[in-house]
Amino acid sequence: MTEAAVAAKKPLPIVPFLRIPDDGPPYLAGCKCGACGQVFLGDERAVCSACCARGRMQPLRLADRGELYVFSIIHRSFPGVETPFISAVVDLEGGGTVKGTLKNIPPDPDRIELGMPVEVIYEIAPRRDKEGNEYLTYYFQPRATKEIR
Repeated sequence: MTEAAVAAKKPLPIVPFLRIPDDGPPYLAGCKCGACGQVFLGDERAVCSACCARGRMQPLRLADRGELYVFSIIHRSFPGVETPFISAVVDLEGGGTVKGTLKNIPPDPDRIELGMPVEVIYEIAPRRDKEGNEYLTYYFQPRATKEIR
């Protein structure tokens, strides 16, 4: 495939639960149980693991905002992955929990607070695969909050 053909293709989602619609912004997909209301990451679920209801799962567009639940600062990783970076688990508004990388904040535990508001951002992954495909990935970043005085 020529470089021009690769550039003309739209990026592929880095994970199965990342959706890239033709007519709107990317989003994380989930599902919600119609019986108990539990929200899960990914929309390929037939049975609710919270209440065991079958056939009650409905697709759901997950929120792009949430709160930092827990984090770890990673100092050693695979070759080619820059360290340190912040591995984070985020509870999204409206339900759903997602693991990802927290960016745009120093990897300093004194600067990171559990419960801090974050938002999902989408970027082209820093590397292409062997076939030259580009991938869209998601990250978290601190969300600006307005102070009320």
